[in-house]
Amino acid sequence: MEYALYVIGAVVGLGLLVAIMAKLYIWHTGVENVVAKLDSRSAFKLDKITENSLTFSTNVEFVNYGKQCATFMDCFVRPQLPYEQYDGLELRGHAELSTAPREDDYFEAYIVQRKDYEDNLDHAVIKAQVTLIARHGMNIKEAVSKMPDFNFQIIWLQTGRTETRYRQVRIEVPAAEIAALAGTELVDE
Repeated sequence: MEYALYVIGAVVGLGLLVAIMAKLYIWHTGVENVVAKLDSRSAFKLDKITENSLTFSTNVEFVNYGKQCATFMDCFVRPQLPYEQYDGLELRGHAELSTAPREDDYFEAYIVQRKDYEDNLDHAVIKAQVTLIARHGMNIKEAVSKMPDFNFQIIWLQTGRTETRYRQVRIEVPAAEIAALAGTELVDE
């Protein structure tokens, strides 16, 4: 019996030692630290307008301030304008690397290297695109003229030395800016 307890204690102790060593190694070598540079994102730009839809985008730079590489496994845009708030528009989001445009909704994984020094930061530039589709028989200008302000999130799946995890940032979209892109003005209702 004493021998069994000695073996169990040794296995538990060895497990704790390995866990502590792994934590110390990660602490010493560092982890990734990707930051979305929302203050320097591009202004909303009109990509396409038709009778019934409008697509606009903005470019957001993501910089890795950490000591290790980070991998963007997936990235998507989630517009937040529920029908309970305004049902005159259907919204769709799309995210892509600005250097690798895609027509499908597949996001190609991208490695964001660690910083070498402050003047040489590797970065990823994500083009966040939102498409507004008019509903209830309205054309896009009429639907946009009645819309409220809304938000969208850029959500990305990130991995590196730490566990894979989702991260997100929120971008506010003033209705007046979108109305200007559509060539119309907001109306009070």
